[in-house]
Amino acid sequence: MRTFRLDDQEIPFEPGDTILRAAHRVGIDIPHYCWHPGLSVAANCRMCLVELLPPPGRAPLMLDVLEYDAERREYSKVRKPKLVPACQQLVSEGMEVKSQSSAHAERAHAAVQEFLLLNHPVDCPICDQAGECRLQDYWLSTSRSKKRMLDEPVHKPKAVVFGPTIVYDAERCIVCTRCIRVCNELAKDPVLSLRERGNLTEVVLAPGRQLDHKYTLMTEYVCPVGALTARDFRFKARVWFLRSAPSVCVGCATGCNCTIDYDPRHQRVYRYRPRENQKVNKYWMCDEGMLDYQRIHSGRVLEARRRGNASKFEAALDEAAALLRAATPDSLAVVLSAQQSSEDNFALVHLGKALGARFWFQSGKRPGEGDDVLISPDKNPNSCGVAQLCAQIEVGSFGELCSAVEAGKIRNVLMLGSDASEPERATALAAPDTQVVVLASHYADVADHADVLLPICSWAETSGTFVNTSGLAQVTQAAIAPIGDAWPAWKAIVRLADKLERPLGFAGLRQLRDAMRATAAGTQQASSLTEGAGS
Repeated sequence: MRTFRLDDQEIPFEPGDTILRAAHRVGIDIPHYCWHPGLSVAANCRMCLVELLPPPGRAPLMLDVLEYDAERREYSKVRKPKLVPACQQLVSEGMEVKSQSSAHAERAHAAVQEFLLLNHPVDCPICDQAGECRLQDYWLSTSRSKKRMLDEPVHKPKAVVFGPTIVYDAERCIVCTRCIRVCNELAKDPVLSLRERGNLTEVVLAPGRQLDHKYTLMTEYVCPVGALTARDFRFKARVWFLRSAPSVCVGCATGCNCTIDYDPRHQRVYRYRPRENQKVNKYWMCDEGMLDYQRIHSGRVLEARRRGNASKFEAALDEAAALLRAATPDSLAVVLSAQQSSEDNFALVHLGKALGARFWFQSGKRPGEGDDVLISPDKNPNSCGVAQLCAQIEVGSFGELCSAVEAGKIRNVLMLGSDASEPERATALAAPDTQVVVLASHYADVADHADVLLPICSWAETSGTFVNTSGLAQVTQAAIAPIGDAWPAWKAIVRLADKLERPLGFAGLRQLRDAMRATAAGTQQASSLTEGAGS
C-alpha cells in the first residue's frame, strides 16, 4: 500500500484519501471540529491546519504576515509557510506532512482554539457536553492560555427548542455545520441552515419547520461542543460517572452497533451512542433506536407471577415444571421469539425437543415502517437467527398458534417473550383449558394471559447473539446487573429443564455456545461468538 509521512511516521493511505482521513484510519488525531468521516468536507473550522513540506528541489510557498513583538511592542513582518487544512488536502505518494511536529501548525491550532473561545460561554459545569467536549480537550492539548479578549462576549439565543428531541444553544455553537450536513446528507431533509455572518452566525430552522425527521439525534451526536443537546439526556447525568459497554440495537432487524452508557452506581442506562461498523450502520443510528434504551427500565417484568399473583421465582419455576410435566407432546406448543437472543432460543429449542413438542411457532413484534437509510420494517432483532436455528423445524406464526388453541389442538404453551405479531388475537391464549408458561422481560401482549410468568433479563443485562437482516451474527455484552428477579432466559430454561429431569447438557454460557458450534444450525452464528460485540 502507498504511504506518506506524517510527523516522521509512515501512514498508509487509499486512493482519494485526505490527510485527515488517512490519519484517522490509523488512530492518529489531527485536531479538528468540522470534519466527520461520514460527512462531506466543509473545511470551515481551520483547526486541522498542517504544514506541507515541498518536494525535494522546490521552495516552500511562503506568506508575509505581521507578528507582534511583545518586547518591542510593535508589529514586524515575518514569513511563514502556507498551511493547508488536513481535511481537504488529498494525499499523494511520498508526501511529507507536519502537524504536531510543526511549530507553525501548533501556533495555528492554538490561535484557532483561542478564536473559537472568544465568545464561547464558560458554562461547562452545566453543559451536557462537559467531559467529552472537543473545546475542552483541545484547549488542554493545544492552547492552555487565558482569554485575552476583555470585551463583553456576543450574546445569542439560548435553549431554543428545535423540535421534539433537540434543544439549541447558539452561544456555544462554533458553526462547524456538522448538524446541517447530517440533515442534508443522511436524513435528506435540509431543515437546518445558517443566518447572519461573522460572530453573529447561528444555526436556524427552515421557516415553518421543526427538526423532526428520523435522524434528529444524530445532529446532537455529531456536535463537537454543547450547542445541540438531546432533550432526553439533558441535565440527567454527567458523563464522567458513566461507564460503557458495546451492544447492538434491538429496535429492528438492522442491528445497528451501539454503545450503552450506564451509571454503575445506580445500575441505570442513560443513553445509546452509535458505534462504527461499516458493514451495518457506518456511524449512525435512527432516533427510534437511540431512544430504545428506555425499554431497558420501562414496562419490565420484575417478579414472577402465578395466575396473576406475585410469586417467588423458585415457586413459579416449580409450577411451570408441573404444568409442562403434565403436558403431552401432541398438545404442547413451543413458541420461539425473534426478540430474544440466539442463545435463549437455542436453549428453548433443546428443551422443546427433549419434551417431544409437536408444535412450533415464532412470536415477535409486528412489522412497522422502514426507510432506505437504516430502519428495517422488521422490528425484531433476531428473525434471521431464529430462522437459522429452526432450519429443520416447521415453525408457524403467532396467528396460527392462536387458531390451533381455539381449535383445541393445543392445550399447553411454553413461550419465550410476550410480544405477538398479531396482538389482537392474544386473548385466544386465555382459554380456560389452556396452560400457558411465558418467559418474558417486558409486559406485552401475552404476559397477562400467562398461567406462569417468569421474569428474564433484557439485552442489556446478559450477553447474547443477534443475527441481523443481512445474516450477520453480532454479540452484545451485559452492561448492568439483572433487574428485579430476572434471570437470563437461557439460564431460566436450563433450570426449568433440570426440574423436568431433561438436562440440556450445558450449564454455563460458554458451554451453551460450544453446543451451538457443534450444531449445524448454530455454526453460522457461533463462528463469531469469540470476536466480541458487533463482530
